[in-house]
Amino acid sequence: MRRTPLELAAIATAAVPGLAPTATASAPDDAADFDSALLLDSEGKRWRVRSPRHAEASTRLETEFMVLRTFSPAIRAELPFLLPSVAGTVRQGGLSTFVYTHLAGSTRSIEELSGCTDALAKEIGIALAAVHDLPQSLVNNADLPSYTANEFRQRKLNELDQAATTGKIPTLLLRRWEHALEDVALWRFNPCVVHGDLHEDNLLVDGDRVTALTGWTDLRIGDPADDFAWLVASNEQSFVGAVLRHYTEARRDKADSHLLRRAALLAEFALAQYLVKAIAAGHAEMTAEAEAMLKSLAEDIGEQDAADAEAAASEAAAAAAAGPVTDGGAADKPAAAGHPVVSSTPAVTVSAVPTPAVSVIPIPDAGADAAVTPPAGDAPSASDTSTAAIRIVPPAPTDAPEDSSSAGADGQPGNPDRSVESPAEDDPSAAGRTGLQDADKR
Repeated sequence: MRRTPLELAAIATAAVPGLAPTATASAPDDAADFDSALLLDSEGKRWRVRSPRHAEASTRLETEFMVLRTFSPAIRAELPFLLPSVAGTVRQGGLSTFVYTHLAGSTRSIEELSGCTDALAKEIGIALAAVHDLPQSLVNNADLPSYTANEFRQRKLNELDQAATTGKIPTLLLRRWEHALEDVALWRFNPCVVHGDLHEDNLLVDGDRVTALTGWTDLRIGDPADDFAWLVASNEQSFVGAVLRHYTEARRDKADSHLLRRAALLAEFALAQYLVKAIAAGHAEMTAEAEAMLKSLAEDIGEQDAADAEAAASEAAAAAAAGPVTDGGAADKPAAAGHPVVSSTPAVTVSAVPTPAVSVIPIPDAGADAAVTPPAGDAPSASDTSTAAIRIVPPAPTDAPEDSSSAGADGQPGNPDRSVESPAEDDPSAAGRTGLQDADKR
């Protein structure tokens, strides 16, 4: 059952002693995994609450808490952006809800980011480079996942086999992804620290500055292309190219030439992972949505294949009609005709899952006679992702939930059993509009 922002505010008071919320606003998040809210307290301070909807999501939050503790003050000081800090946690029914101190900035859609200035594109590129240049000991000492290039490729092959068993992946996509994964040259990269769940909802921006990165549940050593998959949703190739250029200039290690091509593949493959996740959860609506997006992707690729083949055939026919080519007295070299080279990875279009907007909900007056009815539905109506527009009203008395505990910024919850296999590719919002072939040319 989904928790409303008002319910999350009540939970937060148990997680952070002395917290007195006066207003709430829903916050963008992975809707299938978390209920989230932004809070404003009586002193004007802002907070964020994330409450898991199932055990796996709770484990991810507990893993993030452990990850954030590995960032020493010295490492945090070197980063060009801020990291979240956990102010408190409360456990209910086996699930852990976390309260974070508020970070300045707001989220923007990929369309809004695509139209940004070069200054912001530079900030995004530098932020990505800073993550990828983090010391690998940070991950190893925390016993987080670490993959070599070949291990990462093999993992994707295994996931492809799992997706194929659903019988719901179009044959064209299975062949396309299998061919790309068998292209060993494509997977020659130097593994580095990756965020693992980077997308526009985990990027906070203020003007032309990247102020913070959030959502550190999937930190690992792996393919840097993981953190670029969300960018390929942009239709503005100049934006993607600017981010990549500034990223390459800022990296201490040289970026490989196939990075964006792999990012495009990972963005597409995220739809298959979304399907597998939906089927495993028994979620009929998510399953139908994933099938529809996969079908649309296959149709787009089929159309692009046909267009590329027709264009190549026309060029070959025109070259043949022009006759042989003479090169400075050398033997005549006839142009090859009838054998157009069509890439197995043409340009494609992938439809991303829409991100819900945000609505603001005032905490009811303690003296009000009428009960406040939470808004119907899961999708709010407004689009303001910050708490600047929250109207402050007197706080309502709330009962602290049972079985709660609190932790300070340096406190630590129990020792939960955690899974280190929570790939961010399950989120189809990473899928975007690009082609593997076009990405390779940037």
